[in-house]
Amino acid sequence: MRSALHARGFRYRLHVRGLPGRPDLVFPRYNAVVFVHGCFWHRHKGCRFTTTPTTRPDFWAEKFTANVARDELQRRELLALGWRVAVIWECALRKPDIDERVDELSEWLTAGGNKLELSEPAETVM
Repeated sequence: MRSALHARGFRYRLHVRGLPGRPDLVFPRYNAVVFVHGCFWHRHKGCRFTTTPTTRPDFWAEKFTANVARDELQRRELLALGWRVAVIWECALRKPDIDERVDELSEWLTAGGNKLELSEPAETVM
């Protein structure tokens, strides 16, 4: 994803410490940030990769609930600071050819919109 965006002329910074959640990609020119979330750790609803371990169920339930709450808080903080926020789920990047996802993200970066979510089945705007 990163190399494809760079090849298309998009310039970004990685993991900017001063922003809530230290987004994976920060596009200052477009006032946009991108998080690439793992389906397992960030609990992508309805995804086949969102499994739950059978051992220590209480630990995992608490861990996953905290992760989801933290993600939502960071997203709200970034939006309140005026940033546009995109979430790309791991399952969206598992396809051999991710050009379609790069096209969708490129269009969002240049066209606008506050929020974007890309996942395996189809693009979903939050």
